[in-house]
Amino acid sequence: MMKYYIDITLLPDAESNLGFLWEKVYQQVHLALVENKTTASNSEIGLSIPEYGNVSFPLGTKIRLLAPSEKLLQQLDIGKWLNRLTDYTHFTSIRDVPGSVNQFARFDRKHVDASIENLARRRAKRKGETFEQAFKHFDGFEQQETNLPFINMRSLSEGQKFKLFVEREFVDSPNVGSYSCYGLSKQATVPWF
Repeated sequence: MMKYYIDITLLPDAESNLGFLWEKVYQQVHLALVENKTTASNSEIGLSIPEYGNVSFPLGTKIRLLAPSEKLLQQLDIGKWLNRLTDYTHFTSIRDVPGSVNQFARFDRKHVDASIENLARRRAKRKGETFEQAFKHFDGFEQQETNLPFINMRSLSEGQKFKLFVEREFVDSPNVGSYSCYGLSKQATVPWF
């Protein structure tokens, strides 16, 4: 059960819009979670996006990091990771999750297939096929579209840019589990407040 949290507020200006700040700040949050993971690819720290669905910017201006213990957030030392971005961020001290919380949310990564051409290129590279062979594999494929908000990310292992689509689902009761090193989970929930 998540008992403690830190809010990170993004502070855009004329030169750095919210999309740019989400990309830079979330990349640092991801690195902090990787550095503090509990298993090969899991974290005990979950993420909430309190302004998810905001009309002016779908992800809003806040990132909330939640943990079952104060010690986990202390070890994360988010200030160290956001040091280069101090002009564009503000983060709170560690706070208690309000006891009156009775709603929970699950934030998960939604995989959205890229264009057929991109999928064929990836398949050709992975399987050692020609582009034409790989392209034939996707004959009849319908490209998915989504209106989900996303964060532009860069894979540190491969250097490629990708869109991290984030989906929120409300649930009636908390579900304990692990989170990815993006702070997202297919099962585990976070308190919604």
